[in-house]
Amino acid sequence: MLVNPSKDLAGATPRAATAPLAPASAMLIALALLAPFFLYLGTAGSLVAIWNSSETFAHGYAILPISLWLIWRRRAVFNAVPARPWAPALLLLAMLGAGWLLARMGEVQVVMQYAFVSMFPVIALAMLGPRLAGSLAFPLLFLLLAVPFGEVFVGPLINLTADFTVWAVQATGIPVLRNGTRFELPTGSWSVVEACSGVRYLISSFTLGCLYAYLTYRSLSKRLLFVVVSIVVPIVANGLRAYMIVMIGHMSGMELATGVDHLIYGWVFFGLVMLLMFWVGSFWRDDEPPVAAAAVPSATPAMTTGLASAPASVGRMAAMCAAVVALTAVWPGFARYNDAANLNPQPVQLSTVAVGWPQVAPFSDWTPRWVGPDATYRATFRNSESMPPVALDIMYYRNQRNGKALISSVNTLAASDDAWHAVGGALRSETLDGQPLTLRETRLNGPTGQILVWQWMAIDGHLTANNYVGKLLQAQAKLRFRGDDGAVVLLSAPVRDNPESARAALRAFLAGQGQAVTRALDHARNH
Repeated sequence: MLVNPSKDLAGATPRAATAPLAPASAMLIALALLAPFFLYLGTAGSLVAIWNSSETFAHGYAILPISLWLIWRRRAVFNAVPARPWAPALLLLAMLGAGWLLARMGEVQVVMQYAFVSMFPVIALAMLGPRLAGSLAFPLLFLLLAVPFGEVFVGPLINLTADFTVWAVQATGIPVLRNGTRFELPTGSWSVVEACSGVRYLISSFTLGCLYAYLTYRSLSKRLLFVVVSIVVPIVANGLRAYMIVMIGHMSGMELATGVDHLIYGWVFFGLVMLLMFWVGSFWRDDEPPVAAAAVPSATPAMTTGLASAPASVGRMAAMCAAVVALTAVWPGFARYNDAANLNPQPVQLSTVAVGWPQVAPFSDWTPRWVGPDATYRATFRNSESMPPVALDIMYYRNQRNGKALISSVNTLAASDDAWHAVGGALRSETLDGQPLTLRETRLNGPTGQILVWQWMAIDGHLTANNYVGKLLQAQAKLRFRGDDGAVVLLSAPVRDNPESARAALRAFLAGQGQAVTRALDHARNH
């Protein structure tokens, strides 16, 4: 039966009427969408834990309610487009499950979280079909913004903010002495730390920008342009904010903008910038069509002839729901089995002997910031009086989990509030036991001078300085039921007047004692 939508949907083209979604089908859709919450409860809990512990990602609580509200605004589409299960979506769901499992083996929490959240739009695609799910694409994909992602930008943003602030202060005519992300003015010292990076402003602006662009514009080009603006504006604004705070502190003799008011000024400034951005963006807003007409996709020839107007049977919906639940359940089931098979209850036995290199007193108070290792080794050696001493630090991990992992964003040579801080780093190619070794070299400045650190990891018998390669090696080892043992090795030496003397000492230790370190790690892994 054909209807004349001109009586109901202003501006809509003729289309076929559809029967309302059966209550049983609606319950099956709800069951399929709820299944991941229960099957991936640990991953869901990790999202909530980060929302609770980090102000940067506290907005995650609002994402699901906003998504549901956006779907409710388009509820008319459910009466215009039939729900018809789409089997190809199961392949996408399987790929997400496999991605979650691989990330689970490597303890890459952010990838696990993205795979988990991505299951919801894909399940909607499987249960509703491309046309109905496609009409709800933005509300479904908006869920991805609930994933706490953005810490990877903290380091680059800190450097960018420090660069801009120092340049702007110098352009004002004030002398600045810079040391990494710390700099001194005649009136006092400043440091650009994580809270000053602007990552909170960037994430908040991007989230609000996506929502504003969707609600304000109909044109895809306008939406994309506004999202780009919402990324650029907070980065520029944060640089201006940092410059203003430094100038307020300088002009007031370090009486203002150095305590709590520092943060207050920042958020007030950010709020004003956001209001200005939205106000300017409103000049190009598109008139919103009637809600019902906007919600209903354009008719196709099949629709106008009534061939595709009937919703799928309850039996078909039940079969798809069963396939979705089974496909989402297999991956966490295998993960639990793999965890039990890889569990090594034996304590780590880690010992290293440096033959011919006498042990001496430490040359600095620097301590690497690795969280929760199962075993540690720390000693300082010196081969001769003409060569700087070399410190060896090993942090060994077994039965890794969230909060106790070899490769983690919380593991670092020096925290932002430490007396020690990094001033530069690069990859180097050296030799260990006749084999090439790529390691990471970092300079650290501290109260007792500068030290040079060489760093690499040993995972399942392989050596690497790349965190991404390390995660893949760990996942491979677990999938092969070889355990998840891994260790980070740090060699450090004082720089003194010439960094080449420190490199010579580190290279000599690597040549003379590298085999002993490798044997100690192999012994720990095999026992």
